[in-house]
Formats: sequence, C-alpha cells, structure tokens
Amino acid sequence: MDELEILKKDWKKQESSFQQIGEKEIYGMLHKRSSSIVKWIVVISILELLLWTSISVFSADEEYFKTLKMYHLDTAMPVIAFVNYGVILFFIYLFFKNYKAINTTDTVKQLMQSILKTRKTVKYYVWYNLGMTAFSFILVFIFQFMYDPNIRRMIDKVSQNVDPNIFYCIMIVIYAVIIAVFIGLIWLFYRVLYGILMRRLQKNYNELKKIDY
Repeated sequence: MDELEILKKDWKKQESSFQQIGEKEIYGMLHKRSSSIVKWIVVISILELLLWTSISVFSADEEYFKTLKMYHLDTAMPVIAFVNYGVILFFIYLFFKNYKAINTTDTVKQLMQSILKTRKTVKYYVWYNLGMTAFSFILVFIFQFMYDPNIRRMIDKVSQNVDPNIFYCIMIVIYAVIIAVFIGLIWLFYRVLYGILMRRLQKNYNELKKIDY
C-alpha cells in the first residue's frame, strides 16, 4: 500500500473538523506526483529526440544519399525531416510549458485542468509521430516503385507470366503489411513509454475529483 492510500485511510478516521487539513495534504501529494510525472514526460521526449537524431546521423551514409537521389527524394526528405524536427521541438516546448503550469498551480481545479491538458498534448504527440511515420513510409514506397530500376526490372520479368495489375495489388498488400507492422511496433513503443505515465496522471486526476466534488 502506497503512502497516498495510507494517508487517505488515516484521513477518513479523523473527525470532520480535520477534513480540510486532510484535503490539503492529499492535494500536496498529488500535486508533487503530477509535477514529477510531467517532468519525466519532458525528459523522455528529449531523450527520444536525441535517440532518433543519433540513428538518423549514423545511418545517413553515402549510400543513403545515393538512394534518395535515385528515388528523386534528395530534396523532399531533408525538408520533411526539418519540418518534423520543428514540430517535435514544439511538442517538447508544450510539455515543458505544461510542467511549468503544474508547478505553479495552487488550486485543485487548475491542477485537474493541467493534467487533462498534458494528457491531450501527449495524445496528439503520439498520433503525430505515428502519422508522420506512416506518411514517410508511403512516400518512400511510392517513389521506390516509380524510380528504383530493380523494381522496374522485377515488374518487367514478372509481367511476362502474371497480370501486371495482380502484381501491383500484391506489392501494395506487401507494402501495407510492412507499414502496419512498423506502425504497430512504434505504437507499442509509445504505449510502454508514455502509457504508464498517462495512467498515473489519470489516477491522480481521479483522486483530485474526489477532493473537488
């Protein structure tokens, strides 16, 4: 049994004259916990950005840039990456802003609103990353299909024995499965990474509702 549950049980045993003191103690503990959770969201999002940046830097060798040029994406992909980093930095700023707001909150209602806002920001952040990942995969697959000479030779070879339309459908299904699997893995990654923190914030919110109403 954690400290908050013990405090709540002791509070319920007290007379009604001590109710206000008990509420203040519980609020203080929930405020501290919520602030700590949001601080971890900020830290994790920064570490996540550094991780993906490191992977991008170390994987961007000469062969990578040759491939982009072959796919006619040597201009588009750097622009997309620049915009993506800008959006992620904006989300990190929002996380930090939420952290500061929770730190300076001094009422139950304000803390509840800050928790809801933080949860909503994290939700938008996760959906943005999933959407951007799916978009990037689809874009690369389309241009690979259009410009990769190996794909073109394979199409010419297969079309001698199979209807090209059937082959295109098979390729689309294969690409769709690859994208779905990769997006699913990223979703699980975020589910583990932020899911625990979001559940703790929700628990804090539910406890605050009992104080407020």
